[in-house]
Amino acid sequence: MTEQERNELMQIVRELSYEERDVTLASGRKSNFYFDGKQTALHATGGLLTGKAFWEIVKTFEGPIHGVGGLTMGADPIATATSIAANLVGQPVHAFIIRKEPKGHGTGQWLEGRKNLPPGSRVVIVEDVTTTGDSSLKAVDRAQQEGLTVLGIITLVDREEGARENIEGQGQVLKSVFTRTEVVG
Repeated sequence: MTEQERNELMQIVRELSYEERDVTLASGRKSNFYFDGKQTALHATGGLLTGKAFWEIVKTFEGPIHGVGGLTMGADPIATATSIAANLVGQPVHAFIIRKEPKGHGTGQWLEGRKNLPPGSRVVIVEDVTTTGDSSLKAVDRAQQEGLTVLGIITLVDREEGARENIEGQGQVLKSVFTRTEVVG
């Protein structure tokens, strides 16, 4: 990813994913601003650049890396974009999705993309936005219960509200494409 591409991605995040308004976050906290990373990851150029940015960070983990994924919905477009970015440079890194509850019919599975990731596969959890890190840690726990080896977590935007400390306190690593400070000052 070039510096120009990184700057373009940051601009897309600012324009499409950041809003100043009162919201209740997934963590239950109240905030006067909001990041919706899906708006960036689902944008044609934003998705491409998101995949490239995440792939650059995925490569910093000790290999081999077999998969990228996380809790549905925030992780879905990011995992797919990252998998495609990796494959474009000859690295077959599969995407996976962790359901918030098991599938209600058929196999009742928690993890989609399972056939691509046998037990012991080395994976990275991806996330659109982190606040406290609780959602990321849920994804880590579920992936481990499914027999995957989690190497760490990457987020598009770290809101800088305790996620890093919480995640690292649980023995995991959090890396971010951007922090709130980088995006909005």
